[in-house]
Order: sequence, then structure tokens, then C-alpha cells
Amino acid sequence: MRDQLVTERLGYAGLIPFYGAVLGFAVFTDYPQSLSVQAFIVYSLAILCFLSGALWGQAGHAAGKEQILRRIVSNGIVLYAVAAVLTAQAMVAAVLLMLGFLCLLWYEHRLGDMALWYGRLRFRLTLGVVIAHLMYVGLHLRVG
Repeated sequence: MRDQLVTERLGYAGLIPFYGAVLGFAVFTDYPQSLSVQAFIVYSLAILCFLSGALWGQAGHAAGKEQILRRIVSNGIVLYAVAAVLTAQAMVAAVLLMLGFLCLLWYEHRLGDMALWYGRLRFRLTLGVVIAHLMYVGLHLRVG
């Protein structure tokens, strides 16, 4: 139970930088605004890669071909996320990263071996991440 509570608190705390960067993008101009843009994209990349690493770690509990497939998907998501950022277009990168979060959630749920509480937490956190990305894209459209 204690591990579950720590996981939940860390997960929700992990949303703070997303929304902080969106806020910075909304209220600042010039350098602080561009720093907020970079922070949002880099943090999104980091979290998507972190979640992919967790999938890699879970692969050890799978059998045979499923273990290999999980590791391939984990690596594929990281490569996809890096390629998204390499577009060097913040709004495009944000949309692609958001799609990466959604695809990872879909894949994890398809596996069906998550604890119920963790599956719910992952859904809520991904929803929070997607909302932050949509806000970010909306601000980009308004500013750009």
C-alpha cells in the first residue's frame, strides 16, 4: 500500500512541470517564453522515455515472444519520441509526443497485466498529460 501511495504522489507531482511550462508559455514573452517551450518539449520527451523504460523493465515478467515484443515496442517509442523532437518544430513535436503517450497507454492496456489501481492511475496521468499538450498546442496556435 505504501508503494502505491508513493507511486501515485510521484505520478501526480510529475504533472506539475507540464503545467508549469504551459503557464510559462502563456504568461511570459521573449527568452522566458522560449525557455518554457523548450522545457515543455524536453520534459515531455523525458517522461515518455521514462515510461518506455518502465515497459522495458516489465518485459522481464513476460514470457518468450511477448518479452521480446515489449522490448522492441519500448525501444521504438523512445526512437519515435526523439524523432519527434528532432523535427525542431515545437508544436509538431508536442502533437507527436502526445500521440506517443496515447499509444503507450493503449499498448499497456492491451497487455492486460497491470494492477487495476495502476491502470487507473496511468489513465488519469495520461489524460493530464494529453490535456497539457492540448493546452500547449492551443497556445501555440494563438501565439504563432
